[in-house]
Amino acid sequence: MHPLTRSVRSLFAVAALSVFAACGHAQQPAGTFVASPTLDIEARTLIRLLEEVHYNRDAVSSSSYAEVIPDYMAALDGQHLFFLDSDKQSFIERNKPDSLYWTITSMGKIDPAYSIFTVYQKRVTDRVAWIQEALKKDFDFKTNDTYVIDRAKAVWPNTAADADTLWEQRLRFELIKELLNKKPIDEAKKVVSKRYDRLLKNMSDIESSDVSEMFLGSITRLYDPHSTYFSADTYEDFGIQMRLQLVGIGALLGLEEDQCVIKDIIPGGPADLDKQLKANDKIVAVAQDGAEPVEIIGMKLRKIVDMIRGNKGTRVRLIIEPSEGGGSATRKEVVLIRNVVNLDSSRAHAAIFEVPDAEGNISPIGVISLPTFYGPDISSDGKAQNSATKDIEELIVRLNAAKIKGLVLDLRRNGGGLLSEAISLTGLFIKDGPVVQVRSYSGEIKVDDDRDSAVTYDGPLSVLVDRFSASASEIVAGALQNYGRAVIVGDSSTHGKGTVQTVLELRNLVPQLARDGIKSGATKLTVQKFYLPNGASTQLKGVVPDIILPSIDDYLPIGESDLPHALAWDSIPSSRFDGRPLTASMLSPLAAASAERQKKLPEFSYLRRNIDWFKTRQEQKAVSLNFDARKQQKESDLAFKKTMKTERKQLAAGDYKFNEVMLAPPAPPRPKLDKKDDDNPLDEDDADLSTDENLRYPSVDIPLREALRVVIDLLKAPATNTAVGDPKAHAKVAVVATP
Repeated sequence: MHPLTRSVRSLFAVAALSVFAACGHAQQPAGTFVASPTLDIEARTLIRLLEEVHYNRDAVSSSSYAEVIPDYMAALDGQHLFFLDSDKQSFIERNKPDSLYWTITSMGKIDPAYSIFTVYQKRVTDRVAWIQEALKKDFDFKTNDTYVIDRAKAVWPNTAADADTLWEQRLRFELIKELLNKKPIDEAKKVVSKRYDRLLKNMSDIESSDVSEMFLGSITRLYDPHSTYFSADTYEDFGIQMRLQLVGIGALLGLEEDQCVIKDIIPGGPADLDKQLKANDKIVAVAQDGAEPVEIIGMKLRKIVDMIRGNKGTRVRLIIEPSEGGGSATRKEVVLIRNVVNLDSSRAHAAIFEVPDAEGNISPIGVISLPTFYGPDISSDGKAQNSATKDIEELIVRLNAAKIKGLVLDLRRNGGGLLSEAISLTGLFIKDGPVVQVRSYSGEIKVDDDRDSAVTYDGPLSVLVDRFSASASEIVAGALQNYGRAVIVGDSSTHGKGTVQTVLELRNLVPQLARDGIKSGATKLTVQKFYLPNGASTQLKGVVPDIILPSIDDYLPIGESDLPHALAWDSIPSSRFDGRPLTASMLSPLAAASAERQKKLPEFSYLRRNIDWFKTRQEQKAVSLNFDARKQQKESDLAFKKTMKTERKQLAAGDYKFNEVMLAPPAPPRPKLDKKDDDNPLDEDDADLSTDENLRYPSVDIPLREALRVVIDLLKAPATNTAVGDPKAHAKVAVVATP
């Protein structure tokens, strides 16, 4: 049992009788929703955990609940399009902070979640009906007014008339988008009409568990951005994401026109081994072993998934309409035995790049990419489960066998994961010593060490990061920077998440939830802050790379500092560890060489012009609703992108040759996204200027190219530069933290 889970159980055991003696089933809330019979218990348990376990517990009081209703409304209507300002005022008037707090904490009742959602349903239903009528009329595309694209920070319309004006502008915006794609006006109207019919259908699929999850999330966000409540279904999906494993048939499913369609087959899963199911086949019914088939046409995807998943070794029967032959194809029954499915496409992967130096001499440089810090969850014994550390260790062994001269650890877009994996993974590159320090609410500081003196890789090392590298990624990058073990390359800083969360399944804390036999939810709570070995926090500030590259990410509001209720930065005393950051004399030649390349190489000129274009578009808060003006802007954009595309093809000639090194047979390429998705009215059909994210190693990956060149520079660096390798030679230094 996890130590924190044990202590929290003890906390709740003392008050179990008083907390649950008055606990009955939740009453039916407003509207048509019926809450889970144990939701009142879960809600009260969640609040108690927030108030007694959360790191930031002192910052929230009953008066803070004034933010809950507006936050929940924004969770439902993020673009402030459907509600009216009068709705907001009415909701706030009926749900005063003190009253809302008392009702939830004492009775576990969240009736406002359902009553507000009922109003939202009505607003959306009425608006879609209005849209369908409006689309029957003519539109004027020669006006000089504008439409604000991102309304996340806008106010809700004051009156119904104001809302009608807003929506008339939005419809013109969406129709112009379709007209610019050379669709006739009648076809453009059909596309928009279908879009909002689908919105209405999706809203009808929302269940009470979805509503309660959103509302309780508005409460957890009062404490910090990373604490949340998971419904039972979401918690199951979260566990799959952490383990990169599930028990099922190994097929990715989607909905098309109310029918369940197989989007892809996961390599190595039961469906792949059976060979009967194909991508684009339709599943029309599902039967458990020995039971009658249940038709699933029109059923919510989540319910379908629950029917197909199950216990390992059990049988599931699928009635399939094969994609070959279209609607006239003969249906068939496919029987599969559920088994463990590894989601290998999200596991670590590697490649060996052939990188030339200034004289043209080629060196093999390894690249290991890690999308997330996955590993066994706390409810398991860890057997036969994936581990990021074990996977990377295996990849390093394979790369070393191929005699690589250096290594890039690519942590871009890695949002974190398991803290334990970050610690053990860092240990692959250092002899031993502190990796991270954690401080609890009480101020107690605990140092988490790598205690394994073995070093899997001791050669030249660079770590590639970006603004999306968060949490566990920042621990690894920051620790290796503290030890002087790696040169960090990337955006101006990483994300800036310096907090530790624990996941608590509520049924493990409250006996009544376990006895009822109903799947209960869970909560992810911030319980500690983490600090690097030198005592500095990554909270808000992130890890600042040794070599900074130009990046579009630096102009996006995607960092921790952009999130509401983010915890403050601070520092603690340094731990004692055998290492020191790279000195200026060590870094200056590397930084100077990179700066010279950034100044001279055509790829950086290409990147800077893309960034300038992006910044200009970002600063454009509103778009014209004049067709001719929009057409002119699009033609200008397309001309720019055509030039960029031509340059990109030329730059692709400079791609380094590489060979992939895989843990398992390569997964099939991810299906390409439809850039003209009818459900995305904000897509201006712009050609994508970024790298192709559907590829594992896309062409013209400028940051990766530069990280590889930095490793080449490291090969020529003096042996005293610890990023070159040999961590066993690190001098013992007590590094003093600086604020």
